[in-house]
Amino acid sequence: MSLSPDFDAAQYKKQAAAEADEKEQIEHIQNEKDRVARLGRIRQIVFGSLDGLLVPLGVISGVAGGTANTKAVIIAGLAEAFAGALSMGAGEFISGKSEAQVQQAEVADELHQLKTNPKKEFKEFVLILENEGVKSEDAKVIAQYLHKYPQSYAKTMIEKELGLDMEPETVKLGESLTMGLSYILASIVPLIAYFFLPVEAAFPVSLGLSFVFLVALGFLRGNLARTNILISSLEIVLVGTVSGLGGYILGNWLPKLFGL
Repeated sequence: MSLSPDFDAAQYKKQAAAEADEKEQIEHIQNEKDRVARLGRIRQIVFGSLDGLLVPLGVISGVAGGTANTKAVIIAGLAEAFAGALSMGAGEFISGKSEAQVQQAEVADELHQLKTNPKKEFKEFVLILENEGVKSEDAKVIAQYLHKYPQSYAKTMIEKELGLDMEPETVKLGESLTMGLSYILASIVPLIAYFFLPVEAAFPVSLGLSFVFLVALGFLRGNLARTNILISSLEIVLVGTVSGLGGYILGNWLPKLFGL
């Protein structure tokens, strides 16, 4: 097979390299978005873990103080752990879907406004740019250029005016699983000691393990959020200690109050 006399091998290689580089950049952008999305699940991890640790800790500590029965403590802890994990996971799923549906309605309304009242929306876009520090003349030029590309124009307008994605994710299964899994894993921590020790000895060990878990959770939070790890750990420990103490006091004194 003979090549065309106009074929330029060097130019072909250069074009192929440019296309490969562009493809690599697009993949990098998508990977970065996926990475940030995964990091965004820190809310589910912290929320699920804190609840998963503190609620069972309050329950089993109250049962331990009120009954001094190891089997009762373990049954109460396991029941609460599984019920809580299912509740938290389902709650995250429903609330996430509801939030996304509300966002979809807002996006649809904004798209309708862009179609039915384009001049007003254009002025709003210019004002948004000006509010971000862009000079008035430049803001109009930017808006005019972007207006030539309806999809990008609409997407940018929605992101800047509403602070939303143009196509919000409606089924957040990953977030739900993260919440539920974080809850049930954390709930095991205060319960472990009761499988191996009598109630009197298990109680302080349970508190100690819970404290270590809170420090580790604060370390993870600080590391992922790139904040001061010591401050992050202290915040988590403080919140956890106050919540756990409140749960223990209620669990220990309410049965006595009602004569149980």
